[in-house]
Amino acid sequence: MPFTRLSLGRVVPGHGILRRDTAATMAAYLPWQISGSYLEACNCEAICPCRAIGGRKGGRSTEGVCLGSLSWQIDEGTAGQVDLAGQRAVLALRYDDDEPGSPWDFFLYIDERSDRRQLEALEGIFLGRLGGTPEVQFPWVWKGSRLRGVRQVAIEIDHTPGRGWFRAGSQVTVRVREPVADPETVTCVIPGHHQQGREVIADQLAVTDGALQFELTGKCGYESSFAYSSNDA
Repeated sequence: MPFTRLSLGRVVPGHGILRRDTAATMAAYLPWQISGSYLEACNCEAICPCRAIGGRKGGRSTEGVCLGSLSWQIDEGTAGQVDLAGQRAVLALRYDDDEPGSPWDFFLYIDERSDRRQLEALEGIFLGRLGGTPEVQFPWVWKGSRLRGVRQVAIEIDHTPGRGWFRAGSQVTVRVREPVADPETVTCVIPGHHQQGREVIADQLAVTDGALQFELTGKCGYESSFAYSSNDA
């Protein structure tokens, strides 16, 4: 049965305070490393102005308010003794460029097939509790962001290049229409500017969860590989 799990030690409106993680609990999932494929979509016009294009640093989002969703298919990975190969994660988000610090409001979705230890490890990685790559590549980790919840749901992912799609429960659906032809190199901070990737057009970007409610078509997306670990910081 899918259920809602909230970030440990965080206050989420309407849900109160849950226990704090102990150092011993987190240490059980170190060291960690995961790698696989990545796909995202947001409400910016392609090519997303947040990306680095031809090595030039990105800037503000097209609309000034970013609405989007990110997905990861983990092909290989471990956290301590926990096997993470085949696991999936999705994130839905909103941020305002004009709000001081532009904090992210976001939901994290974890594969319902995850057992307790896999769930704890994936939360630890994607919420930045286990350190490493997220501290330098995940804006919701290095900013003062607002976690709205962590949900364990059915996640479907197909990252076929140029035609990818993903779905997280009934809350998130993203489907790519086609790649964007551009002679310059386009990179994204979340998979890493050192990773080769490609801009795409999203035929569908739909999120329905709490305060995040949007459905868009013809906006930008990005596909890439990723490799994260506790050794990166």
